[in-house]
Amino acid sequence: MKLNKETLIASVALAVVLAFAAIWFMPAGLRQAPPLVGQTLDGRTLTLEQFRGKPVLVTFWATTCPSCIEEMPHLMELYRELHPKGLEIIGVAMSYDSPDRVRAMAQQRQIPYPIVLDSQEHIARGFDNVQLTPTTVLISPDGGIVQYRLGLLDLPKLRETIKAML
Repeated sequence: MKLNKETLIASVALAVVLAFAAIWFMPAGLRQAPPLVGQTLDGRTLTLEQFRGKPVLVTFWATTCPSCIEEMPHLMELYRELHPKGLEIIGVAMSYDSPDRVRAMAQQRQIPYPIVLDSQEHIARGFDNVQLTPTTVLISPDGGIVQYRLGLLDLPKLRETIKAML
């Protein structure tokens, strides 16, 4: 069977897409999390490296994102339950959110985990150019990406995955 030019191009394109997908969906722990460095609302410098040895949930959110607001109480509950056992959660406020609005929401909702302002988009770019919220990344204690999710979380499954890491 002879391949025509269009079929050959489509086959090569599919192979490239599959190669990228294979890299993206590597088994847990094989793809390392990028460095995360940012300023928290209270002015501290926070790095992902500070939490090496602990599972870390990085959640990208915005004050204008209804799903983020819906998910927030569940993340706060998860943090209160599992932080004493070693879980860390880092909220990353998107660059298009004003720091004043982020600060007001964090205070109003009494968010217990640190919130980092990503005003220069360094963190979002490092995590594969996050554009949409909520986007959540679960990082294992050794720094490998375990889960990368756009949209609302499956919290019971996430809780079990985190508990297994603690």
